[in-house]
Amino acid sequence: MKFLVTGATGFIGRALCRRLVAEGGSLTALSRSGVQVSSDIASLPVDLQTVSPDRKLLGGVDTIVHLAGVAHRNADTGTHEALNHQATIRLARLAADEGVRQFIYLSSVKAMGEPNDDTRRSEGDCTPPTEPYGLSKWRAERGLHKVFADRGISVIIIRPTLVYGPGVKGNLQALLGSIRKGLPRPPAGGKRSMIALDDLVELLQRAATHGPGGLHTWIACGEQDYSTRDVYDLMREALGLERGRGWLPHWAWQLGTVVMDVFARRPIGTTRAQLFCSERYTNGAARAALDWVPSHSFEQLARHIVSEEHT
Repeated sequence: MKFLVTGATGFIGRALCRRLVAEGGSLTALSRSGVQVSSDIASLPVDLQTVSPDRKLLGGVDTIVHLAGVAHRNADTGTHEALNHQATIRLARLAADEGVRQFIYLSSVKAMGEPNDDTRRSEGDCTPPTEPYGLSKWRAERGLHKVFADRGISVIIIRPTLVYGPGVKGNLQALLGSIRKGLPRPPAGGKRSMIALDDLVELLQRAATHGPGGLHTWIACGEQDYSTRDVYDLMREALGLERGRGWLPHWAWQLGTVVMDVFARRPIGTTRAQLFCSERYTNGAARAALDWVPSHSFEQLARHIVSEEHT
């Protein structure tokens, strides 16, 4: 099979490209920078925010896996809209015109809006997204429904939760850095669904090679949920440290999250929600469709995550 992967040099893209090639697939890898995916996999430079790929690159492609996007909370609304939404629809239309058999889009659970409580959410349990990232992903999903409504192409939308693994950046890297600097043990409360990188890559690979026809939307999450305190404890253990002391009172944590929001120019409550609110999901639809079972846990990978960050 022939695959085209966008965002090929990102955290998820590198792992997926390596897996597709290892399984014998033919690959065209696209990235904004055009740097190597690995020592034996090159990528072509295409800035999807401003241009579409040359039509020739789609010749003979069976499946497009569209990973490229911006997730930075500090990115402006225009950037989210241009790359996450508009670029996705342009690529989808090009794929439809060029006869690509399947289009897989990496969306996010943020497209489902914020949860109302701590119960597990399935694909239909949505609220209107309000922040730029989630809204741009939701608009892209809606656009894909319109583009492929009568095209006869297989469309699979994957909504991953927080992805972790060696080399992870973002919030988990920031938490690890804070632990190294002596961050006190966070208060209990809040559980969050997460997914290991290898489990997500396996799901994407199965969707790309054995995905059903029609249009499908699946949540990608692991089997276990973790609070910020759980992740903190597991990271300290992986670092060879004793259990941290929770000497900072709860009101001080709340005040600290407000200060962080102010300095980052985010809506007040954003950091508190990330650290202490529950956001739980179910992966039943993906499991049933592809006979996929996530097999990794944060406990298993914490030591590798710590070692990778340290190096």
